[in-house]
Amino acid sequence: MKSFGVKPYLFPMPTYMIGTYNEDGSPDVMMMAWGGICAEDMVALNLEADHKTVANLRARKAFTLAVPSVSTLAESDFFGIATANKVQDKFARTGLHAQKSERVDAPVIAEYPLTLECTVAEIQEQPYGLRILGKICNVLADERVLDEKGRIDASKLGAFSFDQMRNDYYATGEKVGTAWKSGVPLMKKS
Repeated sequence: MKSFGVKPYLFPMPTYMIGTYNEDGSPDVMMMAWGGICAEDMVALNLEADHKTVANLRARKAFTLAVPSVSTLAESDFFGIATANKVQDKFARTGLHAQKSERVDAPVIAEYPLTLECTVAEIQEQPYGLRILGKICNVLADERVLDEKGRIDASKLGAFSFDQMRNDYYATGEKVGTAWKSGVPLMKKS
């Protein structure tokens, strides 16, 4: 095996979109890869303190966390490239559409198929970085990603993940097994 030293090399890395409002009420969105679900009703966002999104989180105490689809890959990547600290019309440049969440003080981006509406539960300033813990208040899913029983179908999300090792994106969604069932035959071996 080849050694690479200390690197943040795990795959897949998520691509999540954090939606907040700026002080003037305009929407801001940033792409995040370092974080995710940390409890049944909680998410963790690991961010650098100088992001405009962090200032918005501190001020509004709310955000949305969305799963982008391949159909919005260019816009989503742009949200990871451009900083609202320097690009004032960042959201407007994409042509995406925001609507106010009914539950939290944050925007819901219409083009994203899955969105968690969250409130800021805690801001942790750690020696290794800033962590925002968010409480999930609700989950919104576009009707197009639901199966015949009304459940969210991951294969319909069109989600993509981040490859930190080569800075590429990969489409996800092919079902290859069933959790808590695919490994059951190995339980019977002695």
